[in-house]
Amino acid sequence: MRRRAQPWLGTLVEVTIADTLSEAAAALAFDAAFGAIAEVHRLMSYHDAASDVSKINQMAVGSALQIHARTATVMRAALDMNAVTDGLFDIACASRLVEWGYLPRAGLESGLHQGLARHQRNRPALHIDADGNLQKLAPVLIDLGGIAKGYAVDAAIDALQASGVAAACVNAGGDLRVYGETAFPIMIRDPRAPTQIGFRFDLKDAALATSGSYFSQRTVQGQPRSALVHGVDGSAVVNNISVTVQAPACMTADALTKLVLLSADPRHPLLQQFGATAFII
Repeated sequence: MRRRAQPWLGTLVEVTIADTLSEAAAALAFDAAFGAIAEVHRLMSYHDAASDVSKINQMAVGSALQIHARTATVMRAALDMNAVTDGLFDIACASRLVEWGYLPRAGLESGLHQGLARHQRNRPALHIDADGNLQKLAPVLIDLGGIAKGYAVDAAIDALQASGVAAACVNAGGDLRVYGETAFPIMIRDPRAPTQIGFRFDLKDAALATSGSYFSQRTVQGQPRSALVHGVDGSAVVNNISVTVQAPACMTADALTKLVLLSADPRHPLLQQFGATAFII
């Protein structure tokens, strides 16, 4: 097996190729995989002022923006997930994360952050047409951190397959996907003792994502907070559990971890709809 790792998406992304490719062919495959991840990072990073996400956050209500096809794919999936989960999954959580200090306020238009509190949840804030034109219908700040990392893993897998790699694993900080005849060993942290392993198993031809607040929990102005936000009531998720979801695609698994974490239901009916399964530690 050959492995390469690079820092992207706020984590260390590891690509493992389990194939007898030549060194030259493997190098091209690694470049293609990391190139796809880098593009997703460039387009969807909250922190990059030139990203589509930053441009959306800077948009005035009533304006429109042509976004990249990759961003449009993730945005449509996020808005669809918001609808089917009755708001539990919500990319419009960035205002809370700014308020709690998990995301920077710098670069936001004057008055925009304050205007978010007036946004009514039952009023659509964003609309994307078939050509990737996005309209901003209400004040909103978005963060795609709960779904874009999974999409980046899928994009890297697509690049590896297009490069002729027969079996591989892409792991972006616990959001991962494997394909081919090789089964890859997977280890899930124990959320009560994150330096220890809580569960081990082998994964083949599937995607996996794990979410938990145990690393991001801290006290903000005397209140317990984390980087995970309840999409309906805006509260912070503060507990010592983790949710792992297995699904055909990593973007789906990534988003569904928030549904299971917030509903506390590893047998939620929506899991079957997406061909997914889940467990809680």
